[in-house]
Amino acid sequence: MSNKIKTVFVCSNCGYESSKWLGKCPGCNEWNSFYEEKLSKINDKSGMAITEKKSCKPLKLNEVIGKEDTRISSGFDELDRVLGGGLVNGSLVLLGGEPGIGKSTLILQICDKVKGEGKVLYVSGEESAEQIKIRADRLGIKNNDLMFLGETDMDIIQTAILDMNPKLVIIDSIQTMYSDEITSAPGTVSQVREITARIMKLCKTNGITTIIIGHVTKEGNIAGPRVLEHMVDTVLYLEGERYFSYRILRGVKNRFGSTNEVGMFEMQNEGMVEITNPSAVLISERDDNPAGSVIVASMEGTRPLLIELQALTTPSIFGMPRRNANGIDYNRLTLLMAVLEKKAGFNLGNQDAYVNIVSGMKITEPAIDLGIISAVASSFKNLSISKDVVVIGEVGLTGEIRTVNLIDKRLKEAEKLGFKTCIIPESNKKLLKESYKLDIIGVKNINEAMKALGLR
Repeated sequence: MSNKIKTVFVCSNCGYESSKWLGKCPGCNEWNSFYEEKLSKINDKSGMAITEKKSCKPLKLNEVIGKEDTRISSGFDELDRVLGGGLVNGSLVLLGGEPGIGKSTLILQICDKVKGEGKVLYVSGEESAEQIKIRADRLGIKNNDLMFLGETDMDIIQTAILDMNPKLVIIDSIQTMYSDEITSAPGTVSQVREITARIMKLCKTNGITTIIIGHVTKEGNIAGPRVLEHMVDTVLYLEGERYFSYRILRGVKNRFGSTNEVGMFEMQNEGMVEITNPSAVLISERDDNPAGSVIVASMEGTRPLLIELQALTTPSIFGMPRRNANGIDYNRLTLLMAVLEKKAGFNLGNQDAYVNIVSGMKITEPAIDLGIISAVASSFKNLSISKDVVVIGEVGLTGEIRTVNLIDKRLKEAEKLGFKTCIIPESNKKLLKESYKLDIIGVKNINEAMKALGLR
């Protein structure tokens, strides 16, 4: 046999392979994403590649005996809800997040909380045993069944897993692992794809629950090929601003549950702490009642959150007024300000506008549109909105207030936290079936909303 070195160019975004370098990827239309990889292929004397193929016969689906998913609790109610009830045996979970956001801290706490379920193997290619031990002591980790392996060679890791047969395996991180079967460097598309495939086969065959930690790019996506997210069973993102203590765990893919659930944590000295009533925490510091501040009811998955939204308008000293959005979409802000100016007669053409979601959260749903318009109008008029008012509604281009979903959950959350008045779309008010202690005001357009808020 002879080894023939083959050079290919691989797209770092989607994994598309080409025999030559291309400026634009035909698969994902990404520019300058190709890099060179050298692949080794073993050939026989005839020059044909040697491959082993296993025979496999199709099965009748009706004859397949289905097994009920057995789960183990992660020890965090917030995480269990995001996962759909806990960690499924034999599942492959991908956890992504920015550096320093708290991924390793959360994982170590999970390793401690699953004690009694079986052995846990923590494989790290980034930190030494001493570093992990220091963090474990700070977090108060006491699980005697927690084992550590500092290794990046997948062959050694696989042997250790088979010999130990743990209940839970942690891979930190997938970008540092490599296989000798692939000649490219660790973290490349080929290596990540190969390592993930081997881990998936290993955990499915032996019923071992595996959590792999993945780095993210500057755009916030998991680094490596997009196929990585397709191969795993569950994809979780840990989000939050580094300078704020709150963290949101969001499920973007889940084969064993809903992808509409989120969990909320706070980073403290003792590690990640669950927040069971996030609405109360997010509005706890709102003691006074300044102009430009309003409470909006947003939905994170199926959980209602009451969040403070702030706006500031000031005369511009430049020819082009500035618009700044923190926590909301910038383009959405400019659109809503145009609607407010055109349909409600607010002269904002010479005003700088700054809008901020308190606590560093990011909200994308359109149900906070009316809240954005109300906060901007409140700051512009220098009139305060009553602190016991919650504003809900999507705003259209013609100034109409459109229906939002899950209005009952939003109203119940506002009622539970002691708010008195809630301004909602008129179409939602007509469909309400339950009675509330709230004074519910239905509005059809932004002019009616401004009058209801006392901004006219």
